[in-house]
Amino acid sequence: MLEQYDLHNLMVLDIETVPQYSSHDEVPENFQKLWDKKTLSQRKEETAEDFYERAGIWAEFGKIICISVGIFTGGKKTGLRVKSFFSHDEKELLEKFSAMLSSQPSNLILCAHNGKEFDFPYICRRMLVNGLKIPVQLELSGKKPWEINHLDTMELWKFGDYKNYTSLALLAAIFNIPTPKDDIDGSQVANVYWNENRLDRICIYCQKDVVATAQLLRRYRGEDLITDDCITIVE
Repeated sequence: MLEQYDLHNLMVLDIETVPQYSSHDEVPENFQKLWDKKTLSQRKEETAEDFYERAGIWAEFGKIICISVGIFTGGKKTGLRVKSFFSHDEKELLEKFSAMLSSQPSNLILCAHNGKEFDFPYICRRMLVNGLKIPVQLELSGKKPWEINHLDTMELWKFGDYKNYTSLALLAAIFNIPTPKDDIDGSQVANVYWNENRLDRICIYCQKDVVATAQLLRRYRGEDLITDDCITIVE
């Protein structure tokens, strides 16, 4: 499976997002009303104020605070090189990420877990909000489906069926991919960012998801996992 792809022309990525404001009370009044209306059918018995901690899921109400990317390296022994773009200033982060992509081939393959549903469209939406041009590797308009070089490890696991979300953690467990148990999970990111001011901790968590996704790709291809000594985190 996936033997037709050259891993050296593939970039794995993951993003971390948070609500644009630390609490519902700080949201401008017009956006409070829009938030209330947007989430009415989803929050069930929760109030709009309590539900706001999940606002990072929506690109209209959230922002990106970290994008981690990984590229495969080496010849006979494959390695992984991981770098992160993180900042409280979303536009600055996106500009640096876009500049990095501009130095890569236009046919570079981008891969993420649930990337087609979340990571890729979220990045594009936030780039437009920040007045930035969408990099060619993320651009969809005018392209035929087979011209879009996006891989989604969750979509690949579906094999054409319509089952719901399958987490990266579950797939890592199925394929016996070691993952650290001493870190945060996605539901804690907003709290760690707004209440603990630990962007560095979120960055580490994001990098670990990139490594896990890269290892999952290797498993899909029937290949050995990348050993720890061949994984490099670029500071």
